[in-house]
Amino acid sequence: MGPLSPVRTMRLWRPRSLGVALGVFMTIGFGLQLLGGPFQRRLPGLQLRQSWIPSLGPTVKSCLPRQRLVFLKTHKSGSSSVLNLLHRYGDQQGLRFALPAHYQFGYPKLFQASKVKGYHPQSSDTKKPFHILCHHMRFNLKEVLQVMPSDSFFFSIVRDPAALARSAFSYYKSTSSAFRKAPSLAAFLSNPRAFYRPGGRGNHYARNLLWFDFGLPFPPETRVSPHLPRDPSPLQLRIIPSAAGPGTLFQPVTTAANSHQHPAGFASSDFRPSSFIQWGLAWLDSVFDLVMVAEYFDESLVLLADALCWGLDDVVGFMHNAQAAGEQRLGAANKSVLNGEDQQLTARARAWNNLDWALYTHFNRSLWARIEQYGRSRLQRAVAELRARREALAKRCLMGGEALDPKYITDVKLRPFQFGSAKVLGYVLQSGLSPKDQEECERLATPELQYKDKLDAKQFPPTVSLPLKTSGLLPP
Repeated sequence: MGPLSPVRTMRLWRPRSLGVALGVFMTIGFGLQLLGGPFQRRLPGLQLRQSWIPSLGPTVKSCLPRQRLVFLKTHKSGSSSVLNLLHRYGDQQGLRFALPAHYQFGYPKLFQASKVKGYHPQSSDTKKPFHILCHHMRFNLKEVLQVMPSDSFFFSIVRDPAALARSAFSYYKSTSSAFRKAPSLAAFLSNPRAFYRPGGRGNHYARNLLWFDFGLPFPPETRVSPHLPRDPSPLQLRIIPSAAGPGTLFQPVTTAANSHQHPAGFASSDFRPSSFIQWGLAWLDSVFDLVMVAEYFDESLVLLADALCWGLDDVVGFMHNAQAAGEQRLGAANKSVLNGEDQQLTARARAWNNLDWALYTHFNRSLWARIEQYGRSRLQRAVAELRARREALAKRCLMGGEALDPKYITDVKLRPFQFGSAKVLGYVLQSGLSPKDQEECERLATPELQYKDKLDAKQFPPTVSLPLKTSGLLPP
């Protein structure tokens, strides 16, 4: 299968709508860093922006590969796997990464251009622009546009907040004061106010982590009942029969509870959290070209390849930073059968993380609108091809053909950083690989911290080789 080629059309931005959105955040007193200068830089006056339309087929090559990329790496959402494919693509293409001095851009503080290694805006010998910005940050568009061209492709990934909460509780239990106090996730969600204090150390991990990572201002506090028995906005899924067999696709069914319409206007006296959320989502729609969904990971990868005019081989890879408790299959969407206890925990997690749930349902719908444009049967064929290529790579590259417990990984270059209560899985390469296969398989299996160090050394050759230091690292 050749490159998946997007055909692009032009859509006229309406500054009046953006001005209304800007006024909302200014009136409330938040978000000036989000909606002020950035829109003037990215959308000066009447600006034409490209909207995505799927290609007519793999033989139609009407585009060039996109190589100016901004990826917002959200936490516990499969983003480490996306990071690996960006690392590999940029490494192979000789692209220049905007790298942090360590491993994150001052997170949890908002991103600042000054945190990018080698960025000196006042210097007369400033290096050529960066191609890819993709490491952990709290999104801050104004500062991002100091580093990256305004026509960069902006994308990110979201995950069902119920699944994210399970992963975050295990991973960040020692980091978040709220999680640390709770004996279990079920105990935490049964009465979160007993453990959670806004502004407490690491507590951004404990509530609405996606909303936080996107750098959005928080609406006026509305107390959520810790004993909500039902999901306030259930997302119903129906199975679509797939000729491809395993990996059946799911499609969201729009209901009155989760239907989304952007408001036509916003009165200055309207401070309802629901209206605030709607405008936050509208702003994200204006900035991000694509938001992937972790539960439909492979489907999202196909759409990403199409939007970037990349080939499937550019987005095929292995899962990274997966915990041993069953996160290896992010693409296996939404278990159809949950017991009563799981259903209650899921409902409580979504209610507690209400802003993340709004984000997730919104971008889940936008993903499926994109899938309909692309063509469902065409997508199923592409997903089947992607999975076949991944399976072939795993058999060729990996000992056992899958991720392994870190106790089996003796090569420090391939051993993932261990953090949290669950083990983080990694890979052991087959022995006897040819030099070419060894190089390719190492790229596929290298964890994010080691790959970042490799890219750093390539862009900023060290005078003395230093070993990786994992003490005092913030978790990926």
